[in-house]
Amino acid sequence: MTLKVYLSGEIHTDWREQITEGAKGLDVSFDSPVTNHEASDDCGVAILGAEASKYWHDHKGAMVNAIRTRRGIEGADVVVVRFGEKYKQWNAAFDAGYAAALGKSLIVLHGPDHQHALKEVDAAALAVAEEPKQVVEILRYVLTGELPEGALAAAE
Repeated sequence: MTLKVYLSGEIHTDWREQITEGAKGLDVSFDSPVTNHEASDDCGVAILGAEASKYWHDHKGAMVNAIRTRRGIEGADVVVVRFGEKYKQWNAAFDAGYAAALGKSLIVLHGPDHQHALKEVDAAALAVAEEPKQVVEILRYVLTGELPEGALAAAE
């Protein structure tokens, strides 16, 4: 049975590619929000018409993107939410909360510098990873029950 994974959050690094590449050979399908920043920002006005106010421009885009995001999270078995170093991903915090409220298995991905700021988000997660390769190893373990080679010796 294919594990459906939704990759949410930061769009400025290649973390999604690292996970999808690392998971090759596993029975996993991936979904994500639109990661083209311009398309994501402008989808509402491109589809529904221009707005004079930047507020309504952004609001239309957020609402259209929410349709895709909700579908992706609701259809997922596992939701991975990445908080990056450079930008504040407020939408990622919403996605993590939404996934947790739906009872989805949530993996949060961020560096140690965000531990304090994201403590409530981390508390809702079933795992908190610092590297995309850790997410891959979680997915591998969930699907196969296999630990990374040498993991038991390193843990002792």
